[in-house]
Amino acid sequence: MIITRSPLRLPLGGGGTDLASYYQDHEGFLIAAAIDKYVYITVHYTFVRELIVKYSKLEHVDEIEQLQHPIVREALKLVKIKDLNLEITSMADIPSGTGLGSSGSFTTALLKALHSHCKNIVHPQELARQSCEIEIDRLGEPIGKQDQYIAAYGGITCFRFLKDHSVEAWPLHISPETLHDLEDNLMIFFTGSARSASSILRDQNNRSKCKDPVMISNLHYVKELGLRTQKAIEAGKLNEFAEIMNEHWQYKRKRSCGITNPKIDEWYELALANGALGGKLVGAGGGGFLMFYSENKTRLRHALTSAGLREVRFRFDFEGTKVVAS
Repeated sequence: MIITRSPLRLPLGGGGTDLASYYQDHEGFLIAAAIDKYVYITVHYTFVRELIVKYSKLEHVDEIEQLQHPIVREALKLVKIKDLNLEITSMADIPSGTGLGSSGSFTTALLKALHSHCKNIVHPQELARQSCEIEIDRLGEPIGKQDQYIAAYGGITCFRFLKDHSVEAWPLHISPETLHDLEDNLMIFFTGSARSASSILRDQNNRSKCKDPVMISNLHYVKELGLRTQKAIEAGKLNEFAEIMNEHWQYKRKRSCGITNPKIDEWYELALANGALGGKLVGAGGGGFLMFYSENKTRLRHALTSAGLREVRFRFDFEGTKVVAS
């Protein structure tokens, strides 16, 4: 049996500039952090020529093309799996649709497991590229590349998305003391609702393709905020990072009417009134997790949990997608 795991992620700055409709004309930049919440994939060789795929559903098929799960189907085809005596199972620490990049993590973990099954060595850059090929090129999802790349690389990583569709990646230069403070003071709270990112991202994607000046200007500014975030964290100025994150949220919520709602706005203001120095809704919007930076964690935790939100504690992950058993 092969078991792989792939980390979920938190976007720290520049999110939204990783869609091709933007970066192919202007280049994109963002910073993301992998966290110790994972998607797990197991691949088990069986003695019956049948594909068994277990996720929220159970599939038994005789041919790859019969699979209903699009990512599993395309991953098997991409890796050129010929042996169909396989049982594939997925599990996750946090459910999908919560803004932490679970789809990208699922795809990278699955590809890593299938490559391991075939005795293939695959670099994080190639693993992320293949994951994007499946989700964006083959399946036509209107999403960016952030989730696949940070899942594959792990760590707190800067990404530049170039006009030729290639991606540059390098670790954020952060001191041990700043890393400790960032990890200790970042907090995430589940709003209690999941959502599909596709409709919100499709709107952004379409407007960027049409060269909507308001959308393009918004993303230009968000990219600049990402670069400012890099400078602030590398300089150890985490209070400045928190202020930039708040500014980022104010711009992000202007992109689409589906990004926020009155309840999310109410929780956000409650957090700012109770020790949060800055924050934003993680992911495309509409639900999922609120993330805040606070140096008064006890006060913030009490205020938001009393309002019905659930805190999820985490540490950063510096290993990326990996085989944990084989």
